[in-house]
Amino acid sequence: ARQAKPPTLPMQSLRAGIFHTPRNSFLVAHTDGGLAIENGKVADCGDYSTIARAHPEAAVRDLRGGYILPGFIDTHAHFPQVRMLGGLGYGLLDWLEQLTLPEEARMADAACAYAIAQEFVAALAAHGTTTALAFGSHFPGATAALFTAAEQRGLRIFTGLVLSDRLLRPELHQTPDAAYRDSRTLIERFGPARYAVTPRFAFSASEAMLSVCQTLVKEDSNLRFTTHINENHGEIEQVARLFPWAADYLAVYERFDLIGGRSVLAHNVHAGASELQRLAARGASIAHCPCSNAALGSGIFPMRRHIEANVRFALGTDVGGGTGFGMLKEGLQAYLMQRIAPEPMNLSPAQMLYLATRAGAEALCIEDQTGDFECGKAADLVYLRPPESSVLAGVLKRLEDPERIIAALFTLAGAESVAEVRVSDHAVIDRRN
Repeated sequence: ARQAKPPTLPMQSLRAGIFHTPRNSFLVAHTDGGLAIENGKVADCGDYSTIARAHPEAAVRDLRGGYILPGFIDTHAHFPQVRMLGGLGYGLLDWLEQLTLPEEARMADAACAYAIAQEFVAALAAHGTTTALAFGSHFPGATAALFTAAEQRGLRIFTGLVLSDRLLRPELHQTPDAAYRDSRTLIERFGPARYAVTPRFAFSASEAMLSVCQTLVKEDSNLRFTTHINENHGEIEQVARLFPWAADYLAVYERFDLIGGRSVLAHNVHAGASELQRLAARGASIAHCPCSNAALGSGIFPMRRHIEANVRFALGTDVGGGTGFGMLKEGLQAYLMQRIAPEPMNLSPAQMLYLATRAGAEALCIEDQTGDFECGKAADLVYLRPPESSVLAGVLKRLEDPERIIAALFTLAGAESVAEVRVSDHAVIDRRN
């Protein structure tokens, strides 16, 4: 039988302040904007008067008093670590050993994993995140729970089974054979388009386990690859001891052909010049996690060096090494850290918005689908409208300059200001009523 076509939905036009960055740091601002949406995709975007003339048939939703941004894209978070947020006072390896790994071992319990997966996706949505690249769990059932929770909520989540076979708690280890089998089962169940091959980091993955990752990536070009690199001095020293043949941390992953345009490596705080050159040549991306870098004392991300080397990067929250789910907070923290970096930069509001949206889409190779409001892309958006009694509401009332408005949103807005979140025009959060 011929499959029925999905019903055509009437066009609607959202009227509000609208800001997006369709390319690197290029701000498109409409203080009285119109966003025309049809069948879950952006049909047009511009000044409201222009959109109203071009699409007189569109039903208008008047959202003036608030601001529409592209949905935020978090390029690095750990779903099993939701309840580890707030674990301050540790360095990376101590934090893992004493707080995080015991919590991750709890994901063997299906009920616990289900509950935390639900908490994780709900928290992403509540903060305006519509797309995320998330570490799954060391347990296939828990990783499946995250895929399922994301589908139920309607978020665009990329994730995969976390692979390790040494130097963690024994219950978090897999054999290479089991890692391959369980990964293939998850890929076949949930499809390769949202699956990320995920060795935890070279510290906990033997050459045999990295060979499994290599096999998986080679079997399907649709897969993503994600892991950690150059986060902490102690970690880097251990990796050098475990892989004495490697010239640097990146060389470990390169040996197994894991670095390419669909690779997202978290942190890279302590990158060597050669590593930066090779990352750029291979088109890999870095997930910059400024709150986590500060909270764990890992260091200040060398942003200027990444830019000069043409290495792509976007923002990640690193839940739970970071300090929460807010991508606006990550953008502000990136700004603050770069002000005091050894090679300082003064990030503009447009750059902060780009890093929280379009840059993440580019890192995940979905910039043709989301990340801004160009025509034909998914209508993924966050509508920010702070409470009337808030300091932010008072600040915004006296602002007209778009960059000043964006700066105020990054500085003062949190989950309380997220009034509505939509993915492909499907309501994920709606607090307006």
